[in-house]
Amino acid sequence: MSEAEKPAPIDNPVYRYLDELPKEYRISDFHMRSGSPLAIRVNGEINVMQDCPITHDMLDGVFRHELGDELYEIFDEKKDVDFAITVNGARFRANGYHTLNGWGLICRTIVTEVPNIDQLGLPPAVHTVLGEKKGLVLVTGPTGSGKSTSLASMINKINRERAEHIITIEDPVEFVHSEIRSIISQREVGRDTVSFASALKGALREDPDILLLGEMRDYETISLALTAAETGHLVFGTLHTSGAAETINRIIDAFPAEEQPQARSMVASSLQLVMTQQLLKRKSGGRIGAFEVMVCVPAVKNLIREDKIPQIATVMQTGAQFGMITMEKYVDELEKQGLIVIEDE
Repeated sequence: MSEAEKPAPIDNPVYRYLDELPKEYRISDFHMRSGSPLAIRVNGEINVMQDCPITHDMLDGVFRHELGDELYEIFDEKKDVDFAITVNGARFRANGYHTLNGWGLICRTIVTEVPNIDQLGLPPAVHTVLGEKKGLVLVTGPTGSGKSTSLASMINKINRERAEHIITIEDPVEFVHSEIRSIISQREVGRDTVSFASALKGALREDPDILLLGEMRDYETISLALTAAETGHLVFGTLHTSGAAETINRIIDAFPAEEQPQARSMVASSLQLVMTQQLLKRKSGGRIGAFEVMVCVPAVKNLIREDKIPQIATVMQTGAQFGMITMEKYVDELEKQGLIVIEDE
């Protein structure tokens, strides 16, 4: 039995909270801090559960059970740690950390059923780009905006329609894909590989057709991803950016100054599409996705090469025939349809 499958200690209330509360609430995140009551995020808002106390001993019990001795010592030394928790089949992405008042633990609910792209309502240009054989596709947005869900739905569509070798590198693995037409190798950072960069370097020798990177965090990972996209692979990745222009600048700024002209050329030749997303309150309850799409048409490629990134917004505003749309226009459309709650109403 693996570490992730070990039975949870029945006397630790944390596991009871994780198991029972999602039956009453649609919880995206659990916030636990020593000496404070449990807080949960429901439909984007924090709710404090006064009758669900959290103590140091409860959190210590979770860390010791889930991490094991070696990782527990590393956590105690480095003061934060990422890992995954499984409770009666439900999975959570967890982060443990030290605070001024003691330990903290955040558990994000992982929806384990692989989503269908048609049910998410992703823009048509996203469906189109999934037919490409090479290039870089980026999904961006703030934490909790559903980037991992969108990417999983894209991989699912490819898996259903194409016979490819797909390698995913994630931290942690959220959606577990069953092989349909493609073969899929899923790797978790910290468990199956030491870092995104080392796994990506290895993946290029593992005969991949499609690569998914859970996050493009640093120069080495970004550089390898661009190289992979240029050399005949379709690469998917995420960044915590709020739009196409910021995304392109973030990638290029990851390179040393003397390498940035070359980086602009690599981005221009390999980038296929940038989709930025956020989740808004739906009037009928729950949340709904809002999307911005930039397709890397020749006009966009030229602006990237010439370091005229701010002008991309103008191309997007006039690029509806290519499937482009700005976030402002997408939100306006949702508002016109009466689908979203406007915060200043």
